[in-house]
Amino acid sequence: MARRFRMIDYEKSLDQSITIRDVLPPDHLARFVIRVILMLDVSAIYAKYSDEGGEAYAPELLLGLLFYGYATGVFSSRKIEKATYESIPFRFLAGGWHPDHDTIANFRKTFLPEIAELFAQVLVIAHELGILKLGNISLDGSKIHADASKSHAVSYGRLLQLEQSLRAEVEELLALSEKADRGELPPGLDVLVEIALREERLLNLEQAKAVLEARAQERYEAEQAEYEAKMREREEKAKQTGRKPKGRAPQPPTATGPEDKDQYNFTDPDSRIMKNSTDKGFDQHYNVQVAVDQESMLIVGNTLSNHPTDREEALPTVDAIPAQVGKPKAAALDNGYWSPPNVAGLDERRIEPYIATGRDSHHQSWQERFAQEPEPPDESASLIVQMAYKLKTAIGKLIYGLRKSTAEPVIGIIKETLGFRQFSLRGLVAVAGEWCLVCLAYDLKRMHSLVTG
Repeated sequence: MARRFRMIDYEKSLDQSITIRDVLPPDHLARFVIRVILMLDVSAIYAKYSDEGGEAYAPELLLGLLFYGYATGVFSSRKIEKATYESIPFRFLAGGWHPDHDTIANFRKTFLPEIAELFAQVLVIAHELGILKLGNISLDGSKIHADASKSHAVSYGRLLQLEQSLRAEVEELLALSEKADRGELPPGLDVLVEIALREERLLNLEQAKAVLEARAQERYEAEQAEYEAKMREREEKAKQTGRKPKGRAPQPPTATGPEDKDQYNFTDPDSRIMKNSTDKGFDQHYNVQVAVDQESMLIVGNTLSNHPTDREEALPTVDAIPAQVGKPKAAALDNGYWSPPNVAGLDERRIEPYIATGRDSHHQSWQERFAQEPEPPDESASLIVQMAYKLKTAIGKLIYGLRKSTAEPVIGIIKETLGFRQFSLRGLVAVAGEWCLVCLAYDLKRMHSLVTG
């Protein structure tokens, strides 16, 4: 007997009547997002609305769309608008309304500071639900693409060449203007328009030069501070040991201004050329940071900068942890954060530091894994020796060992699972706000998983 098949009457199926209640389970993420939003104090957002104008969408509606969108990998305002027609969870969150993409994008851009304040409120809710009990934390950072192409970047050396070339063209055009009355110019050439165009470009180049010169000064001051810190460390070591420190003494930096290779991007000047996290070249990036609670794997602190390395990011990221959720007991950081000031800074904050002093080994022998705890170093031992010992103790191995299974996976989930690999906004302040939105959305998704099991 021939096999029978269930055929579809597509025209009839169009007339099927369903309710969102039927197809959206009680424990669905979209429902959880709304429950959390209704627990938030969003009065600061309402306060920024003018009393004039037509009927506006309630902030709770737009927050729901953004939070759920970022938690499920839908970051584009156009895609969110489309989803309010095609996706059942988004239809539920929008309450049957369909805010256009401009409304969604403007809300996101306008209320980024207020959304950043909601990050702390979400963590307080997690604490009240019993899923966040701040203990030890892990820090990790990554590079995420800016909304800028490196093809729109120019080096300081190239800026000087372009400036010289444009000034020569302006002089040439001024000379040509004398021939205008005699009708000796090429057909269609408007000397004044061409001069104005080049003067505008020169103004842009001048602004770019000023930015790069300011950055060079900041770099010099940072290098000078690092040099002075290293010299103080050498002097203290010499006093402790009574011997001259080994190795060559650090050399002071030289204030030489911008280097020829220093880059300026005209699309997003705040972004920087950085090495890709995949080690496959360089691109326009921002440096993002997270502090992750080791038990719950919730992000408890987040920061963003345009610094190419992580060394300067440890203390700001720890300080970004809201006071309402408490203070961590210990912090695990990889060798990218190693520096005496970071050790001292964490100690001052009464947070026990566990910072790697060298690159982590990809494979440890069984002898290393099960080696007995070493003898403590002498009190006169250098800071790097003392920290290396801490990481070899039983508690050090436990706390630092959790870093790879807490902070690193969180970054991986955001970039690979959610697919957040490029910012939608431009400028350091706006991009930092968007990163906070990403972290908040991740926390909501993680909280939902912890609550629903």
